[in-house]
Amino acid sequence: MKVYSKLTLSVLIAASAAMISCSSNDDETPAPVKASIYERLGGTKMVSDPDNSGQMIEQGRLSFRKVVNSTIGLIVADIQSNAAGNLQAHFAPLLAETGTTQSTNIAKLSDNLTDFFSFNTGGTNAVNTYSGLSMSAAHDPAKNPRMGTKSSSADYTKFEGYVGAAANANGVASNTELYTDIVAVLESLRTPIVQK
Repeated sequence: MKVYSKLTLSVLIAASAAMISCSSNDDETPAPVKASIYERLGGTKMVSDPDNSGQMIEQGRLSFRKVVNSTIGLIVADIQSNAAGNLQAHFAPLLAETGTTQSTNIAKLSDNLTDFFSFNTGGTNAVNTYSGLSMSAAHDPAKNPRMGTKSSSADYTKFEGYVGAAANANGVASNTELYTDIVAVLESLRTPIVQK
């Protein structure tokens, strides 16, 4: 009888603890899940592709493509104007290509960067698959002949500035959580990219 009483008491204590923990959890509201960067840039909503008449594109992917293309445009403009601290040395192999080859390869760079950022910020559909080089290999001229030179921390900070300006130009204000989260993604890439 003594063993039965201890067993009964143990079951009652366990049941009470379970009921207390259940009632505590029922009173707590779970924290809302923060939407991914991709979702906050428009997500999988299909919209007309302004660059490809009659085609549709996910709004999140289009948002990234706009920022990527604006970033590339800012970099090229600084190189063409010979602005101080421009990134010409990094893009020299790509910019040395001529004619349609150059524009085709710049378009490939844009697609590759759009794939990378869409995939790594919450784009889950097959269109957002990244199959390119790792960040360390992509930014090492010994492993990627299309990279002109290794990046310093100052070079990478300059690149982040271009992305920030491009994001601003495409409707992402600097004083927003979305902007801060995009910068955090860029900062997470600094270590594999900065190699000198």
